[in-house]
Amino acid sequence: MCAEPRPLIVVVEDEKELSSLICEHLEIAGMQTQPYDRCAHALRFLQRNFANLLLLDLNLPDSTGFQLLTELKQHDIHLPTIFLTGSTEEAHKLRGLEMGGDDYVTKPFSYAELVARIQAVLRRSEGQRDFHLAKNVRTIDQPFELLGTTIHPDRLEIDFPDATVHAIGRKELGILAYLDKHRHAVITRKELIHSVWGLHADVRSRSLDQYIVKIRSVFAERGISLDCFKTVHGIGFIFEPPKRG
Repeated sequence: MCAEPRPLIVVVEDEKELSSLICEHLEIAGMQTQPYDRCAHALRFLQRNFANLLLLDLNLPDSTGFQLLTELKQHDIHLPTIFLTGSTEEAHKLRGLEMGGDDYVTKPFSYAELVARIQAVLRRSEGQRDFHLAKNVRTIDQPFELLGTTIHPDRLEIDFPDATVHAIGRKELGILAYLDKHRHAVITRKELIHSVWGLHADVRSRSLDQYIVKIRSVFAERGISLDCFKTVHGIGFIFEPPKRG
């Protein structure tokens, strides 16, 4: 019998001793943890990885928990969030909940209570879980083949013909999934951005190009050409791989 998967909790807390104690208690309770002491580091991780819950301090050295939650939403990343803070101001609590926070725990707290609150939020979110990695890709989508590779949305990985495995980011995965489903058709830049990032995403063409350069580089490093992914000047792109057998 397979063991139950352990939920991954991203802990964003700059007090190192407290962060270590939180992670220790959560792991004893059967969870995985990924600690960060900076918002930027947590954002970078969540752009490339799936997590079950975010445990988020309000005041951090490089930003605030409120700002991090805003940036995650701008990147179309949504996950259950519990604010963890020493602030007792009701205005902070209300703002956190209005922004979509699922709970608000005030320091000092008991670790047993913290674990119970996290488990309660995980139970509530399980029934309405958002499986989306990008706007057009979900963790429950089936693997798909592309130019001899196998791409696994559930693992955020590409299996290459040379038996190497490469971890891929959410947006690169979204771009590849969109190309796979729109072979031999002209794709506008706006269409691709809206499909991967979301209709209201503020993403510029230059940012899209940077993601495409990363994709080309990953394939080129393993001797696979993406020459069949062509630029249509002034419009967007077209993906014309060899016809499937």
